[in-house]
Amino acid sequence: MLGNAASLRPFAFELVLAAGIFLVLGVGLLARAGSRYVSLGLTAASLVGATAALFATATPAARGLFGGLLARDAFGDFFKLLAAAAGVLVALASIASQEALDHRDGDRDAAEFGALLLAVVMGAGLMASATDLLTVTLSIELVSILSYVLAAFSRRTSRSAESGLKYVIYGGVATGTMLYGFSLLYGLAGSTDLAAAGMAAARAPVMVGGTALALVMAGFGFKLAIVPFHTWCPDVYEGAPTPIAAFFSIVPKAAGFALAYRFFLGAGFQGATDAPTPATVALAALAVVTMTFGNLAALAQQNIKRLLAYSSIAHAGNLLLAFVATPQAGLPALLTYLGIYLFMNLAAFLAVVALVREGVGETMDDFAGLGRRAPVPALCLTIALISLAGLPPLAGFPAKYAVIAAVVARGADGGGALFFALALVAVLNTVISLAYYARVARVMYFGDGHPHAHTVRLAPLHTVLLLLTTIPTVLLGVYLDPLSWLVTRSSQLLTP
Repeated sequence: MLGNAASLRPFAFELVLAAGIFLVLGVGLLARAGSRYVSLGLTAASLVGATAALFATATPAARGLFGGLLARDAFGDFFKLLAAAAGVLVALASIASQEALDHRDGDRDAAEFGALLLAVVMGAGLMASATDLLTVTLSIELVSILSYVLAAFSRRTSRSAESGLKYVIYGGVATGTMLYGFSLLYGLAGSTDLAAAGMAAARAPVMVGGTALALVMAGFGFKLAIVPFHTWCPDVYEGAPTPIAAFFSIVPKAAGFALAYRFFLGAGFQGATDAPTPATVALAALAVVTMTFGNLAALAQQNIKRLLAYSSIAHAGNLLLAFVATPQAGLPALLTYLGIYLFMNLAAFLAVVALVREGVGETMDDFAGLGRRAPVPALCLTIALISLAGLPPLAGFPAKYAVIAAVVARGADGGGALFFALALVAVLNTVISLAYYARVARVMYFGDGHPHAHTVRLAPLHTVLLLLTTIPTVLLGVYLDPLSWLVTRSSQLLTP
């Protein structure tokens, strides 16, 4: 454990982001009217600088910072890298977007927009590193409150304001419920240490410990968008500016998975290879309900952003499978899935960002015939959707294979038939998801578009960003070694 002064150097990622926030706001204030290119360029540069600081201060041994309030380990570094990469791509995509930053107020608001992005990335990094109930609460609230502002950032559109309002209402209820659960955990453990609280809940009588865990899961589940805490997700994704919806689909969700994994691993719910515990059965049930509901609800969607929202709910169910596997198999599976999900999900959302900017709507009818009018974004979106479905040879296949194989391995190690049934349900859900992903591709390439619809020409920046996300989606399906190397190095947590 390191004291406050000794913790500053390992805390460099967050410190650089904090400096970036002041820099972006200061330049925006001095420039008055400002420029979205300057503000969002500085935002992206700050994220790159924070990433460089993360690598420069990396150490082989995991450490506790500030007396044990935070962890500096390879596991947390992976999620910080993930959040920074998503932040850079979304910041650059927002430069040429007219949704979050419109043509009238965009330059004036760009500094605030960039500062909010940086602050949410910093909060996500703190969530991934939090090892105490105090830092858990502070980091979740930092991410949540600023996310509410980002969801409602487009002030001139009523549906953006509506999405922000719905987000804050659901978030407030989830946070209050989670804090009540934290109070029970503190009473059981007599400590705010995250691992101690989890172990106390695991050892308590079922009614007491189960109640505390259920209340805590309300807060975690809200960030993860798992059923039944998912109801905010489709409305917020549809109403928020599309670059922000893309950001929400990666950064807060990945940070939530990091935090939840630390908690459940510290509680000892993933160490056994014998018969499943009640907590394991509950997590398995949540995974099944979440992936099934997400896929079935997506089948009926006509709005592309709502379809991708329900898709993200289904993928949250897939990611929960890693929680019921042993840490030796589940942790690499979780990291592999999230590393691939970054590219394929952002490729899908960035294609929508580019198309909406050029006047294409968000419904299936608007996407009809895009294969002929907009061949580049249509191809990139199709590749992303096929990968999200989990079909080879694209990157989504090894992602889904990793979590399903981890569950099967738990069953083969003595876990019983429950885990084989889980794997079967995951495979069946993959088949269901193929139906709505393929429907979007069919509409784009075989649908009859409006006879007078214009040819879509993308902004050069959007074309570059689409290629930066689509190419890894293809390459990681056939050559996973770079990500596997990173996952192997990142499968190290601060020992509870």
